[in-house]
Amino acid sequence: MANIVLSISTNIQKEVMAYYGPHFIERKAPGVIFAAKLPDTAITMYKSGKLMFQGGGAEREAARWGTIEKAATPPSSIVAKGDVLPNNFATMSVLGSDETGTGDYFGPITVAAVYVPTSKIELINELGVKDSKMLTDDYMRKIAPDLRSACVHSVLVLRNEKYNNLQAKGYSQGKMKAMMHNKALQNTLSKMAPEKPEFILIDQFAERGVYYNYLKSERELVQENVYFSTKAEQLHVAVATASILARAAFLKEMDRLSDIAGLTLMKGASNKVDVQAARIWRNQGEEFLRSITKWHFANTDKARKMK
Repeated sequence: MANIVLSISTNIQKEVMAYYGPHFIERKAPGVIFAAKLPDTAITMYKSGKLMFQGGGAEREAARWGTIEKAATPPSSIVAKGDVLPNNFATMSVLGSDETGTGDYFGPITVAAVYVPTSKIELINELGVKDSKMLTDDYMRKIAPDLRSACVHSVLVLRNEKYNNLQAKGYSQGKMKAMMHNKALQNTLSKMAPEKPEFILIDQFAERGVYYNYLKSERELVQENVYFSTKAEQLHVAVATASILARAAFLKEMDRLSDIAGLTLMKGASNKVDVQAARIWRNQGEEFLRSITKWHFANTDKARKMK
């Protein structure tokens, strides 16, 4: 399906609304100020001045209003490792997954899977999605509710007590992440059925063979049309959105743990984290510290020596 975007002025916006007024349809999605539906084309106008045409008549209708912009594609400067993606992958309907919290001593691991069809790519861009590494935590908290409303998704949180129990049973962090990605993807596919994504893209933390080896005991595997790539959040907006929702869930859990601890827990695994952990150990005991951390991290031994 053609997906064409124009940038138009305020005056042209008024002309577009008058021209397609007889075909107006209600669209309450964030950022949308006007929408219309022709027999072969959907027209959507956004607050930013973007005008999107989708369907068999997209080129015909877009030609009425201005110069056609090329659909967004990943910058050629991106050097990613993993599978070779199809041409124009960034414009396709994709289910993406990503995780966060894996390198933080305090707090959980969170994984999100998000489906962004071609018809919603422009909307998600309008809502402010970029590579999460380019966004602040406060900004991600702000846009996460609109993203959750706009997209079919699943977010999983592996809290510290369960994480430590699994780790004590011999589960590697890689295995835990693979299980969470697989489950989040299953959940999202179930919610969006009978619709299916054109492709699934997992932000690669392990090569394909290693990933599926982690899942060899699982009864259900998501394997159809699955790609793996590093820097996946820069390759499709679905993974960028998943990254933001995973981060927002991580921050929410960190807020909860901070309230319990009585102080704002630090992110990461730096020397400052060691000092804070030692303080919590002294004041609230080993069991409490264990309940809010990834206990096997080297920070535990460093904190033990400081307490």
